[in-house]
Amino acid sequence: RMAARRALKAVLVDLSGTLHIEDSAVPGAQEALKRQATFFDLITIRFVTNTTKECKRDLLERLTKLGFDIVESEIFTSLTAARNLVEHKKVRPLLLVDDKALPDFTGIAMDNPNAVVVGLAPEHFHYEMMNRAFRLILDGAPLIAIHKARYFKKKDGLALGPGPFVTGLEYATDTKATVVGKPEKTFFLEALRGTGCAPEEAIMIGDDCRDDVGGAQNAGMRGILVRTGKYRPGDEEKINPAPYLTCESFPEAVEHILAHLL
Repeated sequence: RMAARRALKAVLVDLSGTLHIEDSAVPGAQEALKRQATFFDLITIRFVTNTTKECKRDLLERLTKLGFDIVESEIFTSLTAARNLVEHKKVRPLLLVDDKALPDFTGIAMDNPNAVVVGLAPEHFHYEMMNRAFRLILDGAPLIAIHKARYFKKKDGLALGPGPFVTGLEYATDTKATVVGKPEKTFFLEALRGTGCAPEEAIMIGDDCRDDVGGAQNAGMRGILVRTGKYRPGDEEKINPAPYLTCESFPEAVEHILAHLL
């Protein structure tokens, strides 16, 4: 089956948990990215993230400070995908996102909201705000989830993602959210748009078995699971088909790609 695949043309890389955890880089990740960058004439690299904690500009600044050589056009976030959907639907969102993510919605009308958009927003996940969202949805406002991750990795341990809060709103209103981030197939296809690559010519590297690897493989790509970030022992058994490969970290994933896929 693998022999029938086309040559690798694109590598999608998750950020949080794969290249860095908060303000610490995964050991060796900068050097591994530089090694992969020497093949830029052969492959396209896209950094794909569900992060809703900060806008793209702040994210790029954080990565640059950590020593990663990345340009803004290479980053595709679920915030971008959510903004695209809001513009397409022509709605005015009640935005449950971190205040640092708001610059990515500059120019979007938010007065008298008629839609609910949920990202990771610890400061806004309190009863009054959730109840406001609940009432809007009951009145017919669409519920848009930037993503539904169950949890993510912080320096002091795992932390709840937006998924449980989105699911609570779905349960209370008897409705289903439109999800725009990973693991949705459309997210991965949108990330590849403009690269000239078909899904079978791409591979995804990430620490989330379901959202990164499972989502990419459902979209027709291969997926490499790394044992950093939110990875827990046995995660690779949680999806079917299993990951194309499981490795210790991003540098090992890059070594495999350079040795076997190019």
